[in-house]
Amino acid sequence: MILSPVETFIEIRDERQLKALTGVTEFQLELLAQELAQVELEQKQAKYEQAVLKGQRTRKPGGGRRGRLTTPKSQVFFVLYYSKVYPTYDELANRFGMSRSAAFDNLQKYFPLVQEALSRLGVLPSRTFANPEEFREAVAGVSEIIIDVTERRQVRPTDPVQQKDRYSGKKKMHTVKNTVIATLTTFILFIGQTFGGRHHDYKIFQADFSTNEAWFDSLAVLVDLAYQGIDQDYEIPHLQIPVKKPRTAKKNPHPTLTAEQAKWNREWSRQRVRVEHAIAGLKRFNLLADRFRGRKPHFLDDALVMCAGFWNLNLLYV
Repeated sequence: MILSPVETFIEIRDERQLKALTGVTEFQLELLAQELAQVELEQKQAKYEQAVLKGQRTRKPGGGRRGRLTTPKSQVFFVLYYSKVYPTYDELANRFGMSRSAAFDNLQKYFPLVQEALSRLGVLPSRTFANPEEFREAVAGVSEIIIDVTERRQVRPTDPVQQKDRYSGKKKMHTVKNTVIATLTTFILFIGQTFGGRHHDYKIFQADFSTNEAWFDSLAVLVDLAYQGIDQDYEIPHLQIPVKKPRTAKKNPHPTLTAEQAKWNREWSRQRVRVEHAIAGLKRFNLLADRFRGRKPHFLDDALVMCAGFWNLNLLYV
C-alpha cells in the first residue's frame, strides 16, 4: 500500500493503481504536496496579517473545525482524483466522506492552490505573450515547435449567443478550442485562449499571435494544412507544412503527389505526430476527455492549463 487510506480515503495497492486514479506517480504526488503546503502556509499568513491590520482579527491562526482533507497530500490527491476520474460532485462527496456542497467548496479551494504549486515547479504552460521578446524567453533552448489545436466537448450552453459561438458544424456538437504549442519532446509550452468550436484553427492562432510581429524568425515551425497561408502572414524562415494534393479537374481527373512530395509528407508526419501525443497526454484526464460540465467562469480555461501542468510534470519529474 503506497498511500494511507487515512490520507486518500481510498486504498491504493501499488503505483500503477495510483497513476490510474490520479495520473501521477508517488514521487510526483509528494512533490506537489510539499509545494501546496508552502503555498497554503504563505496565503494563510498573508490573509491573517491583512485581517490584523484591518482590525478584523485578534486570534492567532490555527483554530476552528478541521475538515476532511487535513494533510497536503490528501488535498492534492482530492484534486488529482477529480481531474483524472471526473466524477459528479455526488460521487466525489461519497468517495471522500463529505457532503456534496463540501466537495464543491474543497475543489474550489484547492484547485487554484495545486495550480500555483505546478507554477512554482515550472511546469505550467504560458498563456499570453505581450511581445516577441517574451515569447523568445519562454521558448529559450528550443529550436523546433509544433502548433496545433485541441478541441473539447462541453454541455450545451444556456445562453443563445454562446450556443452559436460554440457549436461546431464539423463535430455536430458544442465544443471549445485552444491553440497548443509543443516541443518535439511533447512538452507543452503554450496554451492559447479559449474560443468556441465554430472558429477556424488559423483564426484562433492569429488572435493569439498578431501578424505584425516577428514571433517565429528563429524557430523551425511545424503546422498542418489548417494553417495554409501562415507563411504569407508571418515571417517563418523554417516552416514545415505538408504538400496538399491538387484538386480534381477535367485536365487532371486523378491528381496524385510526386514520389518526392509523398516522401516529404511522411517525414513531416513523423515529426508532427508528437503534438498529438502531447494532446493525448492532456486527455488522459477525463476532466478534458469527457463532456465538460462546469459552468463556473474561468474554470473551462483553468481545467486545461492544470492538466497541461500535470502532463509536463510527468515529463520533467520522472
